Amino acid sequence: MMSLEHMDSHEVESAIEAILFVSGEPVKISRIADVLGVAENEVELAGDRLRDHYSYVRRGIRLVRLEDTLQLCSSPEYADYIRRALETRKPPQLSQPALEVLSIIAYFGPVTKAYIEQIRGVDSSYTVSLLQDRELVEPCGRLAAPGRPMLFKTTHVFLRTFGLESLKELPELPQVEGAEDEKEGIQNAIMELKARETELAAELETPKEADFANDTEPQDGDNVTDLSDAALTGDTADMQEITEQ
Repeated sequence: MMSLEHMDSHEVESAIEAILFVSGEPVKISRIADVLGVAENEVELAGDRLRDHYSYVRRGIRLVRLEDTLQLCSSPEYADYIRRALETRKPPQLSQPALEVLSIIAYFGPVTKAYIEQIRGVDSSYTVSLLQDRELVEPCGRLAAPGRPMLFKTTHVFLRTFGLESLKELPELPQVEGAEDEKEGIQNAIMELKARETELAAELETPKEADFANDTEPQDGDNVTDLSDAALTGDTADMQEITEQ
């Protein structure tokens, strides 16, 4: 077994590569650092070098950073070959209702389903459930309020799907003054996610059975409605009081 005390930079990169290859899932940078006995910034730098190397030599794999984790995934240009070899179908694109809900959670999360419905003006239970099935959103605790409603946030799968390292890379919503400007801000967010989805759809993993193209949720004309000042610019401080499940 290799002595961890004498690992050079190349050996650190190789160890990270092996860990991520076998895992198949995102692995925390702190966990890798603990196992290798090196500083977290050394793992981050080694990950950057691996990412640049894979991209430069046009390898069939990519290394992506998702917040405080690293993961190996396939290069998007080979997605068609992967689907044909593994006989998987092309992932369905998200419907307009799904993009609306996902945009609200991404920009204003963690939020409750009631908060989402206040903004959209329609029941959103069906779409929230589908987004959970696709592992794009997940419960993250309960709001410290009567009834303790569930809070939802986006996941690492969301970041990978839309080509983001963290939610900080989301485009800023424009400053809003009235309800019409607020509506435009959310629509801009939806358009941005839609553009990213179209561009990076090849990086999605094999989809599950949920097909967003057949979203039958009440859609209210597929428009974001009831964008009141309270819905988008109101006091959300109470949502920070999260008690983990």
